[in-house]
This record gives sequence, structure tokens and C-alpha cells, in this order.
Amino acid sequence: MNGLMSEVLTLPEAAAYLRLSEAEVLRLIDEQELPMRQVGKELRFLKSAIQEWLARGASTVSGKAAQLAVAGSWKDDPLVDLELQEALRRRGRAISAGKP
Repeated sequence: MNGLMSEVLTLPEAAAYLRLSEAEVLRLIDEQELPMRQVGKELRFLKSAIQEWLARGASTVSGKAAQLAVAGSWKDDPLVDLELQEALRRRGRAISAGKP
């Protein structure tokens, strides 16, 4: 059991393992998808998942930035407006002047 327990790290332990501050680890979770699990109000990290994440290297685009890039690519797509109009029609809502 002791071997398994050493595989699961708390935030301070993960920060020490990575030789970073806890704030930096939290930033990496958000910006570079450092793998973790939230258990209640606590964060837990698998040492093996951290090692895999390190081996993959940092992504060139953060998770949030990637989502915003995809959303922005739909900005001028006329099919998105048609889908929105159809969804609102099915819900019994009208669109006036192109706005929901």
C-alpha cells in the first residue's frame, strides 16, 4: 500500500515534485492541462500522470485558448445562425433581427 500511496500526490507534494510553487502548478492545470482530480476541496495528482504530461511537452495552445479559437471560427458561419434559429423555433422562441 505504501507504494500506491506514494503514487498519489497532494498539491504541495506535486509542487515539490515539479520543483514549482503551488500557484504555478495551479496555473499549469488551467493553461496546460496538467492532469489532476479534485476530491472534495482537495486536489490529487498521480505521479505517473505527471510524468506522462512532462514527456508529452507543453501544448502550443492552452485548453481555454483552443476552445476560444474553435468558437471564433464559427463567428461568420451562416449555418450556425440557421442552427440557432431552428433550435429556438423548436423551443417556441422567436428571433428578431438576427438576435435570440
